[in-house]
This record gives sequence, C-alpha cells and structure tokens, in this order.
Amino acid sequence: MDKHRCGWCEGDSLYEAYHDKEWGVPVKDDDTLFEFLILETFQAGLSWITVLRKRENFRNAFDNFDYQKIALYNQDKIDELLENPGIIRNKLKVNATVSNAKAFIAVQKEFGSFSSYIWGFVDGKPIKNTLKNYKNAPANTPLSDKISKDLKKRGFKFVGSTVVYAHMQATGMVNDHEVGCFRYDEV
Repeated sequence: MDKHRCGWCEGDSLYEAYHDKEWGVPVKDDDTLFEFLILETFQAGLSWITVLRKRENFRNAFDNFDYQKIALYNQDKIDELLENPGIIRNKLKVNATVSNAKAFIAVQKEFGSFSSYIWGFVDGKPIKNTLKNYKNAPANTPLSDKISKDLKKRGFKFVGSTVVYAHMQATGMVNDHEVGCFRYDEV
C-alpha cells in the first residue's frame, strides 16, 4: 500500500524524497537553518522545485553554505557566482546572501545561536496545523509578518513574510503536512 503524501510533492521523485525526509522536520542546528534560509531567499518568485534541483550546485558554489566564509565574499567571488550557470544568477539575491551571512553571524552573537533566536518566536515548539489539503496552507501569517519585520530590522534581505513562512514550514517551526499525510504525526 502506498503512503499518502501531501499533494504538492506527488509525481516527482526529488520532491517526494525532500518531503519524506526533510520538509517539516524541526531543525535546530544553525548550519541547516542557514542553508534553508538561503535556499528560500533564492526561491522568492520561483518554484521550490527549481531551487531543489539546483541545491547541490548551490552547495558547491556557496562553500557548503558556510556563513563564516560567505560573509567574507568579495566582489570577485560575487562576480564568479553570477557567471555560474548551475545556480540562480540573480545579482540582488547573490548580494543578499553575503549580507544575510553577516546578519546571521550578528544574530548568533546576540542570541548565542540563530536557532535560539528563530525558535524563540514559537517558544521552541512547532506549531501544528490541521490542513486537510495543502492548498489551504497560508502563504504567510501574522507570525511570519512579525519575524520578517524583525529579520529586516537586523539587516536581512529577501525575507518577506512569504519567504519566512516557507522557511518556517521547511524547518519544522510549523507543521503544514496534510493531516492525512504519513509525515503529519512523524514530524
């Protein structure tokens, strides 16, 4: 018998594997939180599958999402990234990745970790929604509005409320698996 999955991932093996193993799993380590933050910012205005298909290219291009290294990128490195056909070559998003790495480090210094900061918005516990159909999931919420505003105040870029909500879903701050999905109770 096949497992029931959220409808958004069905029919694509890469999407299904991401859904089955990663999406909605609570992430508390800063390295993974940064990776998802960067991938979500590149996704702005595009489909997630586009970013997912380029994920390994992003890892290679951005030093395995090492925010300490990315914060030190100079114009030559930025120009090199903008010539890389394996990633999304958006100048504003590439530059935002460098400034977001710097802001990420600043948040770590202030809060001890980015995880402490971001999970503080949900008191360290995932919000468990009860969606019957993924199409009923919101694009943003008052909480994602609040987090977005705070991130922007701290110097982050491309972190609008919709991007922030997608990050919350991906990193398990909110469980938006359909209630009939086999992952709903697992995450």
